[in-house]
Amino acid sequence: MLQVYLVRHGETLWNAARRIQGQSDSALTAKGEQQASQVAERVKSLGITHVIASDLGRTRRTAEIIADACGCSVTLDARLRELNMGVLEQRPIDELSAEEESWRKTLVDGTEGGRIPQGESMAEMAARMHAALNACLDLPAGSRPLLVSHGMALGVLVSTILGLSPSAERRLRLRNCSISRVDHQQSSWLASGWIVETAGDISHLDAPALDELQR
Repeated sequence: MLQVYLVRHGETLWNAARRIQGQSDSALTAKGEQQASQVAERVKSLGITHVIASDLGRTRRTAEIIADACGCSVTLDARLRELNMGVLEQRPIDELSAEEESWRKTLVDGTEGGRIPQGESMAEMAARMHAALNACLDLPAGSRPLLVSHGMALGVLVSTILGLSPSAERRLRLRNCSISRVDHQQSSWLASGWIVETAGDISHLDAPALDELQR
C-alpha cells in the first residue's frame, strides 16, 4: 500500500491580507515559516523519501523546510499549482465588485463548469492534481512521498477521491500546513485505488486565533 502525505503551504502575506493568490505568488509570513517548521518536525520521523511541490514560491519554501528535516531533496511539479484565478489574481477579496464576487463563488458553490474569466475550472485543476498524484505510483517500491500544494488544489483532490464532483460545493477546509494522507491499495473489503486516511490535521500547529478560524 502506497501512502502519500499532502501538505498545504504555510501562511503567506496575501493569506493574512485576504488577497487572491491563485498562481500568482506571495512570500510566507514569519508565522508561515514557523508553521512549515512545525509540520517538518511532525513528519521527519515518518520515513518520507520524496518531497514533491508545486513550483510556486510559497510551496517551494514550505517544501524546502520539510525536505531539510527529512533529508530529502525537493522535486517541483507544476501540476500541483493552485487554481488559476484569472483576472481576479492579486485582488483583495473585500474589494471585489458584486459581479466579480459572483465569478469567485462559482468555484465553491457547486456551479458546474464555473470559472473566473481567463482562469481555470475546478475540473481542469482536478485532472492535473490526479495526474500528479498518480505519478507517485511510478516511484520505487517502498517510497513514501509527501506532496506540498495549495488549499483549493488539495481540497478538490481529496474531495474527488471521496467521489464528489470537481465542481461540488466546497465543504472541506484545509488550513495552512495541515496534513492529509491518501493511500493507494488493493483490498477485498474496501474499494481498490485511492482512499482518504486523514484530512486537514493541524494538531502539530499552534492553536489558530479566532480571526483565522473565521477566514
